[in-house]
Amino acid sequence: MTTDTKARRRDRRVYLRAHPVLFALLAATRGRPVRRLGRGTLLVHGAAAYREALTRLPLDRTAPGTTGGAARAARVEDVLFDQEGSGHRTARRELAELLGAAGTRELRSAWHPLLLRRLAPLPLGGTVDLVPLARELAGAVVYALLGPGSGSGSSSGSGPNPGPGPAGDSLALAEAAAEAAAASVRSHLPGPPRPGAEAAAVRAAERLRALLGPGADARAAMLAVAAVNTTVAALPRAVAWCADAGLWDQAADPALCPALTDELLRVTAASPLLPRVAAAGGSVGGCPVRAGDRLLLVARHAAGAHLRDPDGRRPAEPGVARLVFGAGPHACPGARLAREQLAGVLAALAPHRPVVVRARVDRRAALPGWRSLVVRAAA
Repeated sequence: MTTDTKARRRDRRVYLRAHPVLFALLAATRGRPVRRLGRGTLLVHGAAAYREALTRLPLDRTAPGTTGGAARAARVEDVLFDQEGSGHRTARRELAELLGAAGTRELRSAWHPLLLRRLAPLPLGGTVDLVPLARELAGAVVYALLGPGSGSGSSSGSGPNPGPGPAGDSLALAEAAAEAAAASVRSHLPGPPRPGAEAAAVRAAERLRALLGPGADARAAMLAVAAVNTTVAALPRAVAWCADAGLWDQAADPALCPALTDELLRVTAASPLLPRVAAAGGSVGGCPVRAGDRLLLVARHAAGAHLRDPDGRRPAEPGVARLVFGAGPHACPGARLAREQLAGVLAALAPHRPVVVRARVDRRAALPGWRSLVVRAAA
């Protein structure tokens, strides 16, 4: 078995053990750029069709089965995911400014010292579980961005708050955000309705907002959910792939690490499926679309995650690789932060050349990921 095969097989477990029906559906239909299922659902796999759906087709942000619809079902309304028109554009612009180059550099002071402390057991022969580490890093970032009781940092215009806050607060915030994600975002995936899912989503959202404090708005809660959920899904999977495929030489090279980071994010695709609903008729990849049609946009296939292994020396074209973060007006404002954080984690781990000694899939998580991923420095 080659190292790339070992890495791909391990990563496939997060789908087969937690989302087997979804994985089978996507694998069976990926041979065509767009495929219609029944009368009202389209699966979009091709890069061009995926980009077309996000940039040219009017989308209903509040329809059931979308992120905005889940937010409203959980009574977390007027958030970035379900705003319309100028309000949506303004909110995205404010968040993009907060998570721009300057803001991302400031946030590094919140998570990087914490990362180095948590990796201290490796040179001593100890082990590190990367899942709680990722959760703590994400909590520290959210705490720095918002701060309990501060409201949404993206609306203040003052930049990130200067410190990560107490570790206990960061962890509690991250755990509450993960619970909210498991209760609401998971309901987007294909499959039968889950009894009590809506009530559980409401309770989880209320707990998260209580931890954020009385000054926190709905946008703050959803930002916390998105940041924690994607970080906890992405970082451990990317590190496991890097370890299994023997890519630590690239991670240790400052010239190659940025490209390797993009490549690992491309193949792991933390948000592999984007559920959307068409607000008006049109076409995607030559396939007619009616208003109300449900679109399942398969980010991992659009980015070629199933076709080519990650390689910082021969990376995919950036316009394709970064489709895992969406496109156009629907691109993720946190993409820069995600790349910066993963690059920092890879660079910190590279001197130890860690290997995976234990891995358990998280069967409850909203996104495919590990419940535990323990690494140890190579002998």
